[in-house]
Amino acid sequence: MTLDQLPLGVLARIVAVDWAALVPEEAQRLRALGLDEGAQVRLAYRGVFMTRDPLAVEIGRMTVALRRVHARAMHVEPVAADCPA
Repeated sequence: MTLDQLPLGVLARIVAVDWAALVPEEAQRLRALGLDEGAQVRLAYRGVFMTRDPLAVEIGRMTVALRRVHARAMHVEPVAADCPA
C-alpha cells in the first residue's frame, strides 16, 4: 500500500520509494527529512478538502506536511505492535 492509503495512527515502515515519480529537488528534500526506505512513519492527519491535502506524517519526533502525490510515491507496510520501533 502507499503512504496516502495508510490508516491514521498506524505505524508503518517505508519499504520502497518511486523516486522517478518525483521532481528531483522534491525527492532530495524528502530524503533530507528522513523519508526514505526503512524509515518508520505514522500518518497523523489528512486534509479535509476534496484532494485530502496536506497529509501530516510523523517521522521520529517531527511532523512533516506532505502532498498526496509525494505520499503516493512511498510504499509502506504496517509494523507489528510487538516489534521494536
